[in-house]
Amino acid sequence: MIRAADSAAIADAAALLRQGGLVGMPTETVYGLAADAFNAGACARIFEVKARPTFDPLIVHIAAASWLERVANLDALGARVDLVERLVARFWPGPLTLVLPKAAAVPSIVCSGLDTVAVRVPAHPVALALLGALDRPLAAPSANRFGELSPTKAQHVVLGLGASVPLVLDGGPCGVGVESTIVDLSGPEPRLLRPGGLPREVIEEVLGARLPSGQPVLERPLAPGQLASHYAPGTPLRLLAKAAAVDAGAWNVGLLSFGAPPDHHHYGAVEQLSEDGNLAEAAARLFDCLHRLDGLRLERIDAEPVPALGLGLAIMDRLQKAAAKGQP
Repeated sequence: MIRAADSAAIADAAALLRQGGLVGMPTETVYGLAADAFNAGACARIFEVKARPTFDPLIVHIAAASWLERVANLDALGARVDLVERLVARFWPGPLTLVLPKAAAVPSIVCSGLDTVAVRVPAHPVALALLGALDRPLAAPSANRFGELSPTKAQHVVLGLGASVPLVLDGGPCGVGVESTIVDLSGPEPRLLRPGGLPREVIEEVLGARLPSGQPVLERPLAPGQLASHYAPGTPLRLLAKAAAVDAGAWNVGLLSFGAPPDHHHYGAVEQLSEDGNLAEAAARLFDCLHRLDGLRLERIDAEPVPALGLGLAIMDRLQKAAAKGQP
């Protein structure tokens, strides 16, 4: 059931979470499927509803940086805690997830048996209000079936998960539109595990150093979004090498276009991420455009590339992983 995220609905959502239930909640990145992060049974239900493999850890959402020690063991970082403080001061609330040594209170299932936890403070008033009403951290991966398109509207949650989510708080379309950037601070040097809604370049400015990328992990990811195939529509997606030329035989093919398009009238449907090539607009529209194309029962979706800089790195990451679905 979708409800406008007013104070009564948020109170009802908090009550449902206290009872071990699940709630769809908006964040600035995508809609999350939330459960009390300290309730192992409720978190197990997240994996069941999403058909998510239990080796893929969840992201824990907290209301403020002052909650960090509830879920993370900062003492284990030693001098590296300075990096946490700098990043948190600059980017929280916001689309940055940090992988840190976990606190004992966090159930093992949340972290997929690892000794680290992925944590962030969302920058959405509804998510923050819900965290405040519950006064407990929330485990909240994207509110979709595992590996499928992420939800950026309340309706996307219902479309993907149906009645298995009894309450979805409608906070409007997500402003960022791609998942959070994930940085691992649990090792000797920071690593980028997933590009996302916070550009890599601005993180590097704060760190004062290059942020190397971790390689995709196929069996034991440290954080969500590291598998080779992910974020995929049901319709096969082909990532083009360059902007699409007219394809006269493409009446049953959709095009995900970036920038001012050439003549695309031979495509069966066209969704444009940004007419003027604005990467922030393209990121915010990415999953919604793919949801619309996916609903048209097309033979294929062709996706034009975007510059792999700033938010474009996150967009290309999602398109490459969507295109990998079904490939050997």
